[in-house]
Amino acid sequence: MVAGWFTGDGDGFRLLGTRCSACSAVFFPREDTFCRNPGCGGGELEEVPLSRSGRVWSYTDSRYRPPSPYVSDPELPWEPYTLIAVELEAERIVVLGQTVPGITVADLTVGMEVEVVPGVLNEEADTTWITWHWRPTGATA
Repeated sequence: MVAGWFTGDGDGFRLLGTRCSACSAVFFPREDTFCRNPGCGGGELEEVPLSRSGRVWSYTDSRYRPPSPYVSDPELPWEPYTLIAVELEAERIVVLGQTVPGITVADLTVGMEVEVVPGVLNEEADTTWITWHWRPTGATA
């Protein structure tokens, strides 16, 4: 888990961003040093929970094993996964991520509503790395 990028679990799971007090720009991943808006003189950066849902802006699939630092077991066959860009309506920003396992590009359309849910990035005997996934609203996968 990347500290400070999300909070909660299940229905309470939320991505965390930051908002500039001077220009109201919202950032994800979070920004803790300065406002990234080049037209802003700067303000205090406040942590804010981001919208739980948004609309598909774009998507594609990953058909090859990415290089390090991506974690994958070279002994196991490669399983393609779907990458998705989601526009959060309230914040007007696009957040990238993977879809939940089992959702393919054939299941998606631009403009479709999706929601953020917790997902597993990698597991070892005593450690589970948590990340976020996007799931079509109402899907149970």
